[in-house]
Amino acid sequence: MEKMIYHGSDHIIEHPEFGYGKTYNDYGTGFYCTENPNMAKEWGVGIDHNGYANQYKITCDGLSIFDLNASKYTMLHWLTILLENREFDTSTPLAAESKEYLLTTFHTDYKAADIIVGYRADDSYFSFASDFINGAISYRQLCNAMRLGKLGQQFVLKSKAAFNRLEFIGYEIADAKEWYKKKAFRDQSARRQYFDTERNHRQRGDLYITTILDEEMKPDDPRLR
Repeated sequence: MEKMIYHGSDHIIEHPEFGYGKTYNDYGTGFYCTENPNMAKEWGVGIDHNGYANQYKITCDGLSIFDLNASKYTMLHWLTILLENREFDTSTPLAAESKEYLLTTFHTDYKAADIIVGYRADDSYFSFASDFINGAISYRQLCNAMRLGKLGQQFVLKSKAAFNRLEFIGYEIADAKEWYKKKAFRDQSARRQYFDTERNHRQRGDLYITTILDEEMKPDDPRLR
């Protein structure tokens, strides 16, 4: 299986370096890409600088792919990975208990994978996840919120074997005047939809983190599907 993937950056990267990068990204250290070139352009620009959508070809045959969209995983598996790698404010007793329970119950062996596919938690989406562990929104609202703004999926290279499969194809320049505006609009749109249609609209029977904790719900609970 061959894929075209794109990495948004403020510079051209012909030879991505294995083991390089921030440890507190969504899935830890890795090379973060997308299958959407336009999304890479948004990720690459800043308010005052142009960006690049670096393009690569990768052959995935023989590589292990950890896909969080698979039916055996829930949104709580994604959130647990986020809790392991990102810094959450868990100063409240509920948030601290939520983090401990999720890390114990929904942990997955994602670090053994060559590639991870899953949601990207930029500023807005990270705040949605934080609201959930603090009891402000339900599980249904969290799942809906993660699809707002059509942020798309990340395609993250984690292993040396995956890096060795990369072939640099070229790049496209992303003009900041065009793509930063689109990036900001996507974020604002997601936030607006979140507050207008999700955060303040509880439904009868909604499942909150308190119920998950009190009932000690497990990954195979049908209410999490």
